[in-house]
Amino acid sequence: MSLSQPRVLFGVHSVTTYRRSDATPYGTARVVQGSTFKLEGDTIELFGGSQRFAWAIEDGDISAELSFSVSEYPNWLFELFGGKAPTQGTAEASGNISALTDKKGTSVVAATGLTASIIPIPTTGAANLKFGQYVVKATDADEVKVYVKSNVDFGRGLEADFLTDDLEIATITGITTGSTHDVAAFGLRFTAGASATAMTVGDTATFEVRPINTFNRQVKVGGISDTFPEFGALIYAQKSGTGAIFEVEAYRMKSIGISLGADRKAFAQNDYSAKASYDSVENAVCKIREVE
Repeated sequence: MSLSQPRVLFGVHSVTTYRRSDATPYGTARVVQGSTFKLEGDTIELFGGSQRFAWAIEDGDISAELSFSVSEYPNWLFELFGGKAPTQGTAEASGNISALTDKKGTSVVAATGLTASIIPIPTTGAANLKFGQYVVKATDADEVKVYVKSNVDFGRGLEADFLTDDLEIATITGITTGSTHDVAAFGLRFTAGASATAMTVGDTATFEVRPINTFNRQVKVGGISDTFPEFGALIYAQKSGTGAIFEVEAYRMKSIGISLGADRKAFAQNDYSAKASYDSVENAVCKIREVE
């Protein structure tokens, strides 16, 4: 009788995570560059006397770990590895401008300064909104300069550019009671307060802009009340040409830490890992299934 055909694995298909409480999925990662589930154990060796080799070897602790590399960033990745689920918004047909909020001092957003509400310039403004974080700085009692911290979206709508090396995009002068002031290339309309303008030089305020979009999400990681829930995980190898399917299930996973980054002219690819622990209900750390 000849030897049976070797059992092999080829490729990776997906990594799926699920809630331990009710087994429902958090979601799956499909753009997976690689995945490994490994058990690594220590051996305890007894040495003594002039003998160069161990007298005895016993089992030590075993560590189980899931690692995977992905080129996509689903919401559950932030929730399980970053400790906070993102807030995903609906499509914004007119974009979104957050409220102008004082950062240094209190005179920019005031009855004697500017109102907190910044709107797109009527009719044309929404199409020219550009993604970014903006700063408004009082440079005189009735004058401000506007800055934005990146030109990543300057190609949207009307052509735009920085005016100076300190990232200024506009100077607004002659601010008077109730007046409006447009920064046309950025689609922004500022409105003065209801009292005589009297801002303090050096005071600043900030706001954020989202352009017209079909998708938006936001997450703040690192809050004092953030939690890192335990989860289950399933790793699937690529279905082979013979029809074989290989699955590894890790019942009880835990991870703290998220990685985000990219290289020049390349799709982002980041590595994640999670430790596995013993599941008393399953009386196991993991289960491996295969069919063909």
